[in-house]
Amino acid sequence: MHMHSLTFQTGGQCALSFDPAQGWLRATWTGYVRTEEALRGGQNYLQQTGPLHCLYLLNDNAGLHGPWFDTLAWLGRVWLPQAQRLGLRYVAHVVQADTHSDILTLRQLPTQLGELELQLFDDVASAEDWLRRCQQPLVSTPRRAPFTAKIGQVAANRLLG
Repeated sequence: MHMHSLTFQTGGQCALSFDPAQGWLRATWTGYVRTEEALRGGQNYLQQTGPLHCLYLLNDNAGLHGPWFDTLAWLGRVWLPQAQRLGLRYVAHVVQADTHSDILTLRQLPTQLGELELQLFDDVASAEDWLRRCQQPLVSTPRRAPFTAKIGQVAANRLLG
């Protein structure tokens, strides 16, 4: 279910949708997006998703080109606390296809992720699989422990090797 789209002066876009069958939100970023446009997209997410209180977000940057969003501090200080108050707990982040990296893989992640679990992926299918696994009831543990960040094996190998 399409919720809202933003088209930026650079031609880049951010489309936000909710998939009721899967139970998650999807933010799809395409084209070239400047920092101020990425801020608008992040704010749009908060405004549009407030009533849903959705635990899961697939943030798809595979269609982005060039450098973008150089303000990781804003994510940690402003966006993340608000998104968590709205119920967000799991983020599957798909990195840019043209570089196989983005701001989250090039800089240190913020330490204040609290209860949020973040996983980085090179492709949408793997991100979707992970979100499905997150939705499965935990058998041996009553609750997931607070987590700073997890990096997908492919992304970790690229960063380390």
